[in-house]
Amino acid sequence: MEIWIGRDGERHGPYKEDDVRQWLRTGQVSPQDLAWYEGLADWQPLSVLFPDEMSRNAPPPSNPYTAPAAPLMPLPQTTAAALEDYAGFWKRVGAYILDAIILYIPNTLIMKAMGGDAAQEAMRQTMLAAPGDPHAMMAAYGQFYSMMGTTMAITGVIAWLYFALCESSAWQGTLGKLALGIRVTDLQGKRISFPRALGRYPAKFLSSMILGIGFLMVAWTERKQALHDMVCGTLVLNGRASEFKSNQTSSDNSKSFSA
Repeated sequence: MEIWIGRDGERHGPYKEDDVRQWLRTGQVSPQDLAWYEGLADWQPLSVLFPDEMSRNAPPPSNPYTAPAAPLMPLPQTTAAALEDYAGFWKRVGAYILDAIILYIPNTLIMKAMGGDAAQEAMRQTMLAAPGDPHAMMAAYGQFYSMMGTTMAITGVIAWLYFALCESSAWQGTLGKLALGIRVTDLQGKRISFPRALGRYPAKFLSSMILGIGFLMVAWTERKQALHDMVCGTLVLNGRASEFKSNQTSSDNSKSFSA
């Protein structure tokens, strides 16, 4: 059975029943802390849910003195609780804009180094040779893309690897996502694999179809998922991965202390 604990107006958990019982025995949670588990109609104090632990901890009648209670421990955050904290649409847009600015610098340097200025000048001259002619305009763009096709492929691969490597790393997000305090996870709140991250980036082309409705889906879907999130089974959650790992470490430490 998994137990949720309410304290200071916030919900924490879920925790294993054995851990909660152990924390009660050692005084690391209060008998007055409210708790809930699936199937329970309303939140109840831990003393009501686990009366056997209360009687076990009662001091013997012949001993008027009791040892001081252990200080209440800060309740660790768990994956299940963090899974409900979805990143909103505008925060995700802001992160993408920051990433676009970050990628603009190396991409511009690569374009210039591989003849981007000359290709743009050739395109301009072709357009000036027949102003207003749609055929000349199409020919100019065709000439530009034929000259810069390899360069554009290189910059595209750089962007692809940037998103895939960052989102599958321990950061669980790009530099833009880190700056705004959000991260990419799987549906269980865990770090995604590199192959899944590789698939997530090209899946964004699906989201861009039909006037970008796939991106706008973040605003109304239940878990604030874009179309590419649904295709790849990912979530974008508030909180940096480093903050979550810190909480998880404290949870592990508390369990080992109570064992």
